[in-house]
Amino acid sequence: MTALVLASGSVIRRQILEGAGVGFQVKTSGVDEDAIKAASRYQSPSQLAVQLAEAKARAVSVPEDVLVLGADQILSLEGSLYDKAASRIEARDRLTLLRGKTHILHSGLAAVRNGQTIWTHAQDSSLTVRDFSDAFLDQYMDKAGDELTASVGAYAFEGLGAQIFERIEGDYYAILGLPLLPVLNLLRREGVIPA
Repeated sequence: MTALVLASGSVIRRQILEGAGVGFQVKTSGVDEDAIKAASRYQSPSQLAVQLAEAKARAVSVPEDVLVLGADQILSLEGSLYDKAASRIEARDRLTLLRGKTHILHSGLAAVRNGQTIWTHAQDSSLTVRDFSDAFLDQYMDKAGDELTASVGAYAFEGLGAQIFERIEGDYYAILGLPLLPVLNLLRREGVIPA
């Protein structure tokens, strides 16, 4: 069996792979995402998410014939792109901005073997945030804790964050940041898990 390395520090991505029974190691890339974005000539947010995932996978040093999976996610709203909130204040501003609107989560994946990109995947999900009250937002902020700065939307959809939504269109795992079924297809094809 081929070894798999996940080039992501995301706890939820690890949980998704573990839940699917996939064996892997984690090595974070340490790439400067802001520099990549500044130098990028991407055509769409989805392409940028894939480009970032590829940069992360390529930056991880592994022995030959190890498959490295990189992942990234970008939020777009009304033509603007957003990263993870850096603070609780920024998270509150983000949630207030999203309130009553529909945004897109762009998930990008890339697999690298022997320094070469062998696979990429992009998947978009549309999420409509309900027009919640300020009182709900205060309560949510108090309960959410670290979740506020762990995802691009300042919510953890797999938990308490589900309460802020009115409607979603897209794959559950893609919303969490790791479209699982395409990944499993890749892993079977590459001999990481049994076919």
